[in-house]
Amino acid sequence: MELVVLSGKGGTGKTTIATALSELAQDVVRIDCDVDAPNFYLFYNGEDIESKGFIGSKKAVMNEELCIKCGKCQDICRFDAIDDLKINSFLCEGCGACSLVCPQNAIVLEDEKIADTFITQLDKGIISRAEMEIGSDGSGKLITHLRKNGKAFNKDEKLVIIDGSPGIGCPVISSITGSDAVLIVTEPTKSGLEDLMRVVSLCQYFGIFTMVCINKHDINIEMSLEIQNFVNKQGLKFVGKIPYDDTVRKSINELKPITHYKESIANKAIEEIWTNVKENIF
Repeated sequence: MELVVLSGKGGTGKTTIATALSELAQDVVRIDCDVDAPNFYLFYNGEDIESKGFIGSKKAVMNEELCIKCGKCQDICRFDAIDDLKINSFLCEGCGACSLVCPQNAIVLEDEKIADTFITQLDKGIISRAEMEIGSDGSGKLITHLRKNGKAFNKDEKLVIIDGSPGIGCPVISSITGSDAVLIVTEPTKSGLEDLMRVVSLCQYFGIFTMVCINKHDINIEMSLEIQNFVNKQGLKFVGKIPYDDTVRKSINELKPITHYKESIANKAIEEIWTNVKENIF
């Protein structure tokens, strides 16, 4: 069983809730697919038991000794990655057109490492995660690799909880493809509702069972009701509301899951959400 925690944008509390659900579920496989801001592992004192470089793309590299400065590569590049017969690796998309038109074979495509991937062993379970190279973009290929890494360490078919990327881009699509259920975390604002609509539309397109919860619901009761009405009209499962709680900020500052603060009202609300999630996915 794979549960993906998503949000329409960053800052909604997605990772806080994904971490809490992982703690409540106890022995689970955690996969951090939010590769541009991976912070799932920060809440744990784990040990990296596997580390590998990940090749995500290719980049054009020029041998200046062979170059006769004919300019054909610069003329054909659609990404403006070649200027004054110099290749800008940040603009290069690795299409290979320049290498094809070069009469001297002075340009070749070389593998580019975009991230390091890790398996981090915890007291219970593991985290499959990545650390991106500076300037690299998160890709669906990397997300798929992280999920496969996590599954390789899931011999007992434990619950898999995935902390997905915010938004609706390629990393999100790769996070939910083939998963069993999605929990979308939203917040009671106009933009929060708009973001929720986009993520719901994506999940519906892929036919994935979708649940929704509202974080900090009491900062705008009217908007929270509007979100609940939208969820009900879409035939989705509304699994709960989390009140605003300063203890969440404390848990983040101290790098401890909110479940460690037993008197926290947010923790108690998330416990109810976990009960509702279990009823719907098991």
